Amino acid sequence: MENYEVIIVGAGSMGMAAGYYLAKQGVRTLMLDAYDPPHTMGSHHGDTRIIRHAYGEGKQYVPLVLRAQELWLELEKASGTKLFEQTGVLSAGSLNCSFLQELRESAETYSLPLEVLRAEEVNTRWPGIQLPDDYYACLEPTSGVLYAEKCITAYRELAIAAGATLLTNTPVTALQPDGDGVIVHTEAKSYRADKLLLSAGAWNPSLTTSLGLTLPLVPTRKTVAWFGADDEHYGVGHFPAFVFNLEDSMYYGFPSFDVAGVKIGRHDGGMTIDPDRLERTFGAFLSDEGDVRSFLETYMPQAAGALRQGRVCIYTMTPDEHFVIDRHPEHAQIVIAAGFSGHGFKFSSAVGEATSELLTKGTSTHDLSMFSLRRF
Repeated sequence: MENYEVIIVGAGSMGMAAGYYLAKQGVRTLMLDAYDPPHTMGSHHGDTRIIRHAYGEGKQYVPLVLRAQELWLELEKASGTKLFEQTGVLSAGSLNCSFLQELRESAETYSLPLEVLRAEEVNTRWPGIQLPDDYYACLEPTSGVLYAEKCITAYRELAIAAGATLLTNTPVTALQPDGDGVIVHTEAKSYRADKLLLSAGAWNPSLTTSLGLTLPLVPTRKTVAWFGADDEHYGVGHFPAFVFNLEDSMYYGFPSFDVAGVKIGRHDGGMTIDPDRLERTFGAFLSDEGDVRSFLETYMPQAAGALRQGRVCIYTMTPDEHFVIDRHPEHAQIVIAAGFSGHGFKFSSAVGEATSELLTKGTSTHDLSMFSLRRF
């Protein structure tokens, strides 16, 4: 049985980042993934992800996302690959929108640049938007977009260069605490490590159950779509990434990159799924295209052109939509990173750093208290 200091189960966004930070420190690290990351089976595909600094989900996230931004820029330099596009992020909602209120408070608390704009100002500045009179918006000029798959590729290449071992297309069948270590079983063979990071996305629920731990993690089917749009209005360089918090729904989207069209997704809702039995055909349900097209027709009608493409991906939700980053309560050698609830990718650089610290030092420089699994 091969022995490692750390085994990472799930080398997607969080796991691949952790693998890099561990290998960079000289830690003998094995990363296992059921597929070949970056891939289209989990939560990290679809080209782009928004990174927001002022945070409507809770101002407690701001220090972590600011560190994540620093690490993304460091990764750009280390890899020689452009990973971040400073498009700005426009968040819109009604005058009494609690998401926008929290976003504004977080910007004020951490002295983040933020423009507060009336609906008329938004519609004038970006003619492609039709914001109702009783809405307003906040623009974060220094936020923007991450090239998600390029980020994972950069971490993968640098982690391997630093000495990490990556086994792809290697599903894990069981996890077995073994004294102060852990044995990881795959179909082909078993491996032992002193420490384990479990970061398997939608496959975390079954693996945590095998460790005697039941967490309220709910894998959920989600879709995104690209629509033909006028690049004079919606092209990158003069149109921001956006988040619209409506009365009964939430949408997010991206400017058109390389004339590919406006990309948009619905953040709330979705169907509870088994990730091994997921309907991965976009358009299998009317809502796949219907929801996002309806949004565009109402708020960005010149972006509601022909459907260019659609993708299916997965959110893994927690009841409060906050993350789980914590040790197993009975087996301290096991760290769990799970339940990123559709807003985790932007943090994955910092989560990788934080989990690597938990595994090597027993504690993290980041405040992870709000992500304790004990809250469940």
